[in-house]
Amino acid sequence: MPTTRQIHLVRRPNGMPTSADFALVEAPIADAGEGEIRVEAVLMSVDPYMRPRLDADQPLDAPLLGGGLGRVVQSKNPKFKEGDLVRHGAGFRESFVSDGRGVSVLHPDPELPLTVYLHALGGTGITAYGGLLETGALKDGEQVFISTAAGAVGSVAAQIAKIKGCYVVGSTGSDDKAAWLKDEVGLDAVINYKTQDLAAALADATPRGVDVYFENVGGAHLDAALPRMNVRGRIPVCGMISTYNGGGEGVKNLFSLIYGRIRMEGFVASDFAHLNAAFLTDMTTWLKAGQIKYQETILDGFERAPEGLIGLFEGANSGKMLIRIAD
Repeated sequence: MPTTRQIHLVRRPNGMPTSADFALVEAPIADAGEGEIRVEAVLMSVDPYMRPRLDADQPLDAPLLGGGLGRVVQSKNPKFKEGDLVRHGAGFRESFVSDGRGVSVLHPDPELPLTVYLHALGGTGITAYGGLLETGALKDGEQVFISTAAGAVGSVAAQIAKIKGCYVVGSTGSDDKAAWLKDEVGLDAVINYKTQDLAAALADATPRGVDVYFENVGGAHLDAALPRMNVRGRIPVCGMISTYNGGGEGVKNLFSLIYGRIRMEGFVASDFAHLNAAFLTDMTTWLKAGQIKYQETILDGFERAPEGLIGLFEGANSGKMLIRIAD
């Protein structure tokens, strides 16, 4: 029987993941049976949400949970034809057989690169769109703060806020990323939290306070943002990346929620399925008009998936981290 390669989690990480936590494994793969398709991976998505799963619902000695794009190479399912590009959540497997559940045909716009369907027009894009506009209830012209504003989610959220006529402050962890956010994306102010006093810099950058804080980090970022929140401000909580590898900083300013009547609410991308049609229309229009800019970090080679995941927490990526397996 032919084989395929898979990335397995072989031990739970202790803090920051290391390459020894993962293994590249050969596994048998069958041909597609009746009602099934066989898919070969083209691109895999690497995302921060994968880290908490390594401690929870990610089985040991099984393919890493995750999603990507693939191409149908065998089909005995009438919903798919050979050559179709598909989205899937089948995990980190170079090839897999499926009955079609959890797999959907992708009809990419020929004017856009395929990679955008794994960020701006994919899960990170709808996360930013729904998190900011629905959970954050953004109004045109408001005062907005975005943490990790150069990341795949943060950069889209920041640019949507600019499209809506808002004053936008972003934080990031390098001068190169700060320059991109200021010069290319056009944010009103950018804070390098590794070289500046975050709380003081945010106070200076937000003379009119903050109506919406798009939270990706937690810890010191949340502590700095809370005193800057305007009355009835909103904090849509997308992530808490500062805590994902254990530890994390305490938050002392939660009392600001009380007298500021601030709403803080978590969300996940699947909350926004009802927004998908509007999201695809808006995001496609914005991308083609150059109103949404993006960065990508692409690692070539299926075996580099663990390197990509570890790199997310070392700041090795600019924008979206992707693994390219085939063209």
